[in-house]
Amino acid sequence: MTVIEGVHADHAATFREVGGRRVVADYGRPERTHRAVRNVVGVCEFGYGVLVVTGEDRVDYVDNAVSNRVPDTDGQGTYALLLDPQGRVETDMYVYNAGERLLVFTPPQNAAELAEDWQGKTFIQDVDIRLATDDFAVFGVHGPKATEKIASVLHQAASPEAPLSFNRGELGDAGVSVVRTDNLAGEESYDVVCGADDAGRVFDTLVNRGLNAVPFGYHTWETLTLEAGSPLFDAEIEGALPNDLGLRNALDFEKGCYVGQEVVSRVENQGYPNSRLVGLTLDTVPDSGAAVCAGDEHVGEITRAVDSPTHEGPIAMASVDWDAPEDGLTVRVDGDGLPADRHALPFVDGSAVSARLPSYE
Repeated sequence: MTVIEGVHADHAATFREVGGRRVVADYGRPERTHRAVRNVVGVCEFGYGVLVVTGEDRVDYVDNAVSNRVPDTDGQGTYALLLDPQGRVETDMYVYNAGERLLVFTPPQNAAELAEDWQGKTFIQDVDIRLATDDFAVFGVHGPKATEKIASVLHQAASPEAPLSFNRGELGDAGVSVVRTDNLAGEESYDVVCGADDAGRVFDTLVNRGLNAVPFGYHTWETLTLEAGSPLFDAEIEGALPNDLGLRNALDFEKGCYVGQEVVSRVENQGYPNSRLVGLTLDTVPDSGAAVCAGDEHVGEITRAVDSPTHEGPIAMASVDWDAPEDGLTVRVDGDGLPADRHALPFVDGSAVSARLPSYE
């Protein structure tokens, strides 16, 4: 469940499950909330799973397991993928070097299995992996005024500037780490990480102190990220080949990726993409998994679709064959093939560009 469910309930929140974890769906009037985040700033509690990795070999161990370089400098982080032996994505994660430990943030449904798997493969290395999901709370701060918001409440530290770097400071009397994130909503963004015991006070500070911010839930998060062209784990990333996703920020082409101690082929050697993620506009919102066709030929499927408040109409992301035509596409809705037009990603230009915006160059 969320760390502060009672606080969210006091804000008239409704709830849903994401990856087996209870999170806020919305607080009512999600379209108005969406526009408030796009125009000013909003705060969302995210339901990450969290691993703490300690030991002298912690950086080398995690670096050997994932697709991107793990920083060896305190205060720096990376976004990375864990691949299976066929080179498909098992999970994505953020890895932060916090001095004597690494903090690993994963989709909540993957944290326990990942901790157990990694701990069982440490062999003679000095590494310890601990599941620590219940020890932390993570609040995302997104919007064109996000930097102003953080500056108005953060003490004993400046707002971090480099993507996926973080500074330690205080919000009120609570110690926090503030991460400059990768702008998945297409706006300036930060994650505020605190101990679970401090979560209520930190949330109150972020919403009500300094520059006011609107609380928002996962319904708004999904519309914001789709408008920004950001692939998400559950919808687009899980089980896919990295080259098909166009996630250049998650890949270091100079290193191999490992499963335990077995090297997986370098991502650059997987060949040209078989498919790509594209944007579509339609007259109605199709279900995830709806077939995308060119004439009578099946060329892909919808991964995610929403009614976009900013774009003012239905939009979708789809995984389609690499050589699917630009024009003449249809999407199957209730047995009918409805016209769909290709649209360049992102759908909406915000105050920042998502680091996950697919790139195939």
